[in-house]
Amino acid sequence: MDPVKAYVAKTPVGPLRVLSILLTALLVCVGCGGGQESSEKEDEKASTTSEVTQQEATGGITSGETTEASGGETTTEASGGEINEGTSAAAGAEKPYTAIVVPADEASGESPSGDVLVEGTEDLSDGPLKENRLVAYYGNPLEGAMGVLGETDPETMMANLIEQTAAYSAADPERPAVPTIELIASTAQRDPGSDGSFIQQLPVESIEEYATLAEENGALLILDVQLGTLTVPEEIEVLRDFLERPYVHLAIDTEYSVDPGQVPGVDLGTVDGSEIADAVAMLDQLVEEEGIPDKVLLVHQFESGIVTNKQLIEPTANVEVVLNADGFGPVEDKTTKYDILVAEEPIQYGGFKLFYSQDPVLLSPEQVLQLDPVPVVINYQ
Repeated sequence: MDPVKAYVAKTPVGPLRVLSILLTALLVCVGCGGGQESSEKEDEKASTTSEVTQQEATGGITSGETTEASGGETTTEASGGEINEGTSAAAGAEKPYTAIVVPADEASGESPSGDVLVEGTEDLSDGPLKENRLVAYYGNPLEGAMGVLGETDPETMMANLIEQTAAYSAADPERPAVPTIELIASTAQRDPGSDGSFIQQLPVESIEEYATLAEENGALLILDVQLGTLTVPEEIEVLRDFLERPYVHLAIDTEYSVDPGQVPGVDLGTVDGSEIADAVAMLDQLVEEEGIPDKVLLVHQFESGIVTNKQLIEPTANVEVVLNADGFGPVEDKTTKYDILVAEEPIQYGGFKLFYSQDPVLLSPEQVLQLDPVPVVINYQ
């Protein structure tokens, strides 16, 4: 079946999908894909210290200087593929997402030979990372300087995301990629606000808009929290209604978690592994109570020491955990950071972040998939 026809036949067409389908016909089925251009421990063997100004560029702080990111035009070629929905081994139900499947004979290269699990770990869940890879667009739709989500209208963003996702399916056909929206649900700011949290919550209506967009396009939604003086459990309670949905997952931007008397973006924050363990436990309980598909917890980190006591972080049979290497910079710095923050930490999976504008050289999907362990989450800002 023609890929677009398969896409329409397998997923109900909602009001926001029509334009996306038409664009997907051009961007995925014709064989386009690839990356936009602007055109998973701690170890003293390498320095990964970054300036707070770089921290701001990785996602938070709504006042003060930030560096603008620009998606740019898509130029990298990659084969498109059929959209494929599977069934959940645990629940016997359809998976709440749609992976882009590229036939092996249309692949842009050989599938990576490395493992996706960090050495010494296993995945006992039935979560999406067991068979798939997530390719995410990160940002706040109300702040264009905070990622690609705010640079275009939602439908154009989704079409571009589908194209970028297809490039990873072409680079590794054995692990079809899933388009994912990583939405900053709580943004750190320098103003403490009336509650003293230094957090600006994204309006529920905006979260709902992107939740609907994800659901109608077979995508996943990751809600990113930047904490400020709030705790992870507090943020989870705020977002519980959304996290109860089968296609919604959680990310923690750890560097914005500050103590009383500190200011996000001025003081570099930290999160203890015990608090992340609490988040895993809460998500695990949510899955059990609601009978929903397993969850993904994505932990952003761009420097050693930001996440402490990582030995306390343990995935469960209901929650997959990804340590995500964040921050822009030269290729050698980024890959060294990945080795230190992900490869040397026996947690579970690795994630890798790319910046369309701030990275001097934007790695191709084929290059990203040469990292060890092979990343299962790639997010773009």
